[in-house]
Amino acid sequence: MDYSLPQILSSYSGAQDELIPILQAVQDELGYLPEEAMSKVADFCRVPASKVFGIASFYAQFRFLPLGRTQITICRGTACHVRGAPEILSEVKRQLGVEEGQTTPDLEYSLETVACIGCCALAPCLTVNGRVESSMTSKKVKQLFAREEEDAS
Repeated sequence: MDYSLPQILSSYSGAQDELIPILQAVQDELGYLPEEAMSKVADFCRVPASKVFGIASFYAQFRFLPLGRTQITICRGTACHVRGAPEILSEVKRQLGVEEGQTTPDLEYSLETVACIGCCALAPCLTVNGRVESSMTSKKVKQLFAREEEDAS
């Protein structure tokens, strides 16, 4: 592993009630929870690996795959939905070649949806690393990814 798990664990005693804070610290360091790290956390807390995996999979805050450098979040709230969010999501999937909850193989993009981003008057919306893109259309999605590619080079 390319990080210091022993350094993270040194802040804890290994008590079972520390499992969630330990997993949060590991994810803060790595951006996700690799299987090897969860196994080492299980050993440290003297619990079965299945318990650590069960806790990590129960809470939506934990990720098992790394996030891309660019996080695309599609709003699927009511205002966005009725104004075309399903089509926007389909176009983003086409552009990236991934499904919701996935990351591109080059780790450049991650795609997710959320119940609402709170910009209903600007619907349909998506965010790019937290920056709101409003009044989206399929054409605007294509332009957005062309712009993202230009910015990356």
